[in-house]
Amino acid sequence: MDGRLVIIGGGAAGMSAASAARRVDADLEVVVLEASGYAAYGMCGIPYYLAGLVERAEDLLAYPPGYFRERRGIDLRLHAEATGLDPAARIVHYVQDGRAARLSYDRLIVAAGGAPTVPPIPGLGDPHVFTVRALEDAMALRGLLDAGRVGRALVVGAGYIGLEMAEALAARGVSVVVAELLPRVMPNLDEPVAALVEEEVRRHGIDLRLGSGLTEVRRRGGTLEAVIDGEGAPVDLVVVAAGVRAATTIAAGAGAATGPGGALLVDDRMRTSLPDVFAAGDCIAPHHLVLGGPAFVPLGPAANKTGRVAGTVAAGGDATFRGIVGTAVVKVFDLGVGRTGLTLAEAEAAGLAAVATDVVGKSRAKYYPGSAPVHVRLVHEPGGRLLGAQMVGRDGVAKRIDVAATALQAGFDVDDVAALDLSYAPPYAPVYEPILLAAQAAARHREPAAPLARGGRL
Repeated sequence: MDGRLVIIGGGAAGMSAASAARRVDADLEVVVLEASGYAAYGMCGIPYYLAGLVERAEDLLAYPPGYFRERRGIDLRLHAEATGLDPAARIVHYVQDGRAARLSYDRLIVAAGGAPTVPPIPGLGDPHVFTVRALEDAMALRGLLDAGRVGRALVVGAGYIGLEMAEALAARGVSVVVAELLPRVMPNLDEPVAALVEEEVRRHGIDLRLGSGLTEVRRRGGTLEAVIDGEGAPVDLVVVAAGVRAATTIAAGAGAATGPGGALLVDDRMRTSLPDVFAAGDCIAPHHLVLGGPAFVPLGPAANKTGRVAGTVAAGGDATFRGIVGTAVVKVFDLGVGRTGLTLAEAEAAGLAAVATDVVGKSRAKYYPGSAPVHVRLVHEPGGRLLGAQMVGRDGVAKRIDVAATALQAGFDVDDVAALDLSYAPPYAPVYEPILLAAQAAARHREPAAPLARGGRL
């Protein structure tokens, strides 16, 4: 297929799309516009870089920029920020190194990713306030930490990123305050599960302030001060981790249809409502297999997969993306915290009849060293259809949440999960596997199917 493919965004989705397009068509001109100075880096590794577990920022790069240009023939343009889109004329407007430019395209992929949610609070423009979504921000923060200039920090938000940042800063000897507007941590977990995470955070000495809001960041005689619930406290830096929104301003402004969270709506081949315009990654709302409709769940694995599909189709090949179930796992100090599908709150908000079954099992045989409790919550319909799972434990959570994710992808009910033939060996899992215990408990309390009306037929 002749012509030019332009990709907005050089993150996981954008560079996956560019590489997939190159594999399909060796002669297609592929141009990537990336607003920052880095492309194809592991954003999820930033907390571990800040904690010192990853030595260099360059270690987070999948490949250096020159690799894409020289080995894959991709025209990667760094510091090139897309500013506008004219779908009728097939032109992208952008600014590179302060100079305005325009670029025509035959096909376009929007992979602009997610943008940090920054609340309208006075003082967040201070140079010691970070959102830590770009690698440059992480490098600047790491420089302050390495120089020993951070003794006290405020993290705004107690979701995934906020708690990962709190742990990273604590690992560097920083006294950390976490302010969260909601009355609990991790709003994407059900309350009983989130309470276990809260206990772990407090156990590690984090000053966790729930139901508290940051109202101002100000300078007092050269000292940075954060005002929380009307009280000022000196801090050396502030990390804003108040959530992520889909970066869709350009595409939506050009008329592309949007859905949940303002994210771009796409079909299973990543086509948007605009002609020859595709989208992938954290800026889209892909099909959710449990909800049966679009959902905004920005996670890395889906970004890579949707990027590959978008690049393949845009270059003239064929590929489809089946959908997501929203699987994630996060390390919070010594805990692994996993979720997939819907929480009970999410299921109820979607109008689904749902109940939750909670079980505590062991991660290994009880007599084997390192065995630890695993808390499992299965969310399911009263009739048994599996809707989601949440797990918390110090050992083996990632393995088990992936089992639940596989079951959701396959459309299993709790009886199907209870019948799974899972592995057993004392160092890795007990005979009474926690997820199977939860499924058995759920199956015992399932409601029987409604009887057929007289004269009804199967």
